[in-house]
Amino acid sequence: MNKQSGIHYLREHREAGSSNPVPAQVVRIRDTVVAGLGDLLQGAFDAVDDSLFELANNARSNNEQNRYFEAMREIRIKRKGVERHFQNAVAQLFANPPRSGSVAADESLASQTNSDSLSLVGDDDLEEQVALNAMITKSKAHFQGPLLQLQTRFSVVYPGASEDVPVNPMAPEHLCSAFVEAIQALEIQIRERLILLKQFDRYVVSNLGMLLDEANRILIQAGVIPNFRYHGKAGKQQDSSAPGTTSGEATGGESAPAASGQQGHHEGAMFEQIRQMLAHQRANSGIPPRASDPNVHVIGGAELASLLGSLPQQPPGEQVSGNLSAGEPVMVDLYQVVQQLLSRAENTSDGKKPALNEMDEDLINLVSMLFEFILDDYNLSAPVQVLISRLQIPILKVVIKDKTFFSKATHPARRLLNSLARAGIGWSESDEKARDKLYEQIHAVVARILNEFDGDVTLFETLCDEFEQFLARENRKSSLVEQRTRESERGRIKSQKAQETVDELLQKKLARYKLQEPVRNILLNGWSRVMFLAYLRDDVEHRWPQTVRVVDDLIWCLHPHQDDEERDQWVRVVPGLLKSLRAGLEEVSYNSSKLDEMMSDLKHELTEAFRANALAEAMEDSPPEEPEDEDELPISHQTAIQRQQELEEAAIAEFVAQIDAIEIGNWVEFNLVNGASFRCKLSAIIEEADCFVFVNRMGLKVIEKSRTDLAHEMRRGRLTVLEQGALIDRALDAVVGTLRSKAG
Repeated sequence: MNKQSGIHYLREHREAGSSNPVPAQVVRIRDTVVAGLGDLLQGAFDAVDDSLFELANNARSNNEQNRYFEAMREIRIKRKGVERHFQNAVAQLFANPPRSGSVAADESLASQTNSDSLSLVGDDDLEEQVALNAMITKSKAHFQGPLLQLQTRFSVVYPGASEDVPVNPMAPEHLCSAFVEAIQALEIQIRERLILLKQFDRYVVSNLGMLLDEANRILIQAGVIPNFRYHGKAGKQQDSSAPGTTSGEATGGESAPAASGQQGHHEGAMFEQIRQMLAHQRANSGIPPRASDPNVHVIGGAELASLLGSLPQQPPGEQVSGNLSAGEPVMVDLYQVVQQLLSRAENTSDGKKPALNEMDEDLINLVSMLFEFILDDYNLSAPVQVLISRLQIPILKVVIKDKTFFSKATHPARRLLNSLARAGIGWSESDEKARDKLYEQIHAVVARILNEFDGDVTLFETLCDEFEQFLARENRKSSLVEQRTRESERGRIKSQKAQETVDELLQKKLARYKLQEPVRNILLNGWSRVMFLAYLRDDVEHRWPQTVRVVDDLIWCLHPHQDDEERDQWVRVVPGLLKSLRAGLEEVSYNSSKLDEMMSDLKHELTEAFRANALAEAMEDSPPEEPEDEDELPISHQTAIQRQQELEEAAIAEFVAQIDAIEIGNWVEFNLVNGASFRCKLSAIIEEADCFVFVNRMGLKVIEKSRTDLAHEMRRGRLTVLEQGALIDRALDAVVGTLRSKAG
């Protein structure tokens, strides 16, 4: 390939970047991404090997076949070096990330470079460049949201980067550039290079989503713009925690032009939208503003916060000692609690009746609606739901004192509630709470808030940091266990699939012919082991078709032949067949003392078959023909079965699509026939066996099911996909929906 093709401006751009040390938050991402891309690239190379082998088998000439075999040999020899080069180049992207003026300018530059370069390169380079451009364009469109979020976060983490000069080491164009550099060492022609790029696109680029999500998750855990949202091409990325947000946002009166005028602050805009709808409801009800009533003393701000300070963390009658998750979650009438406080303060200095100002009343109503959603949220596990319900009054105190709870995604109390809910999503009713560290930690956090919160919001910040550190440690442990579980299941399922395939193939072939016991024994108890290992290693060694051919050749040789040409072929085939059988059985360490005896018996059977009367043996071997009238019944029966199967497939088609939408890492809940339920996380999808593997919070396997089985479970209402979004964000969305429906 021409070294000056369009993609290479990216490499030059990267090499010109800074050599600053990799930020601490990025080291973990780099290691995860390099390892993940390495695994994906192995799959791509295995697929390339398969493609070239198939092309060689179907080649129309010896020259064409030799070309594909030479390409296979070249790639196999240099594969490890290419993989290392690619991983090193990706690691270098994190050390010296390419920089650009802006996203639009970068895309314009790429477009200009591509158009210029395409007019200068040769036909082969043009084909390769077109394939690369298509790959990059498709992936940038498909992963637009995660890429933009990651670019924004990386631009905060890397020194010298900014919104005007963003960086993203994981951008598809940079990864493709790294791969193109790595395969420069391969001396192969354009057709083979295009096959290589196609499989790189299929196995690596198309699977970038999980690595992008993991990188975003790591940066969110590190507190880098934890609530960034992307609303598609028509909208604009939103970030409620971007630099420049004022802590006093949305603390004014009824109208809040400052808050609504802040572009890019989605949560602040949502909070203002809720307050405006509540104000609209008040106006429609005909209630006059309290500030205009001369007989009313409006209480708000510091005065209301001081009154709430005397309020117990839990209302009388709801005090719970010891186990805070005992009993059912109870909804507190916060408005009534505050009204009781005001009634005690009726003897004001001016003799006026105390009342809340409209904004504080809106906040109280909003907290009530928030907890109403939380206590109805099916995605929250019951123990965590009960614990969070204990925090209604503490959260009310927080909101009255610091009104940015709803408008600022990074508010400590809001972050803590989201973390508690996210950590508890995997809880099941059957979990043993007494010995579970996660439950103990959540319980301790809630207890400390109830016992220690005195109005200082920094307590929530301290508890949130401690809890997220605890979660990070627990997640590291469970991730290791889950990885071992995933690898073990992949190996087990692949072995099971191999054994089933071998058994089915041998039984099918042996059922067609009457073979002597020594022959059946050598195939079922000896050669089946060779086939089993060949199936497992077929992606690397490609010996599976050869082992099947040995079975076919053996059965053919045991079948008598009268034709002179066939008997000549028999003489040519048998020596190689016996050699292959012995070599394969010795490779699987078959009992050496029995091997000689088995091979001797087999030679005897082959000799007898050669001498036997061909016609008699052929008649004996041939299965009897079924009468025509009996043959019609199975066909009719099969048609009915097929019709029933088609109806069943049509009924679950909608649910199969929903199953395919479940992503690795998503939590689900299974409801058993006996009424019990349990929650688990999708850990792996093993496509070759159509198997979905689910694990619990500890990373241990819970259940495995096929795609069809899961669709049936969902159709029966016994499988529910749990929502993964932040608790408060989902609650605010639900509140907006409720208010809009009330407004008609």
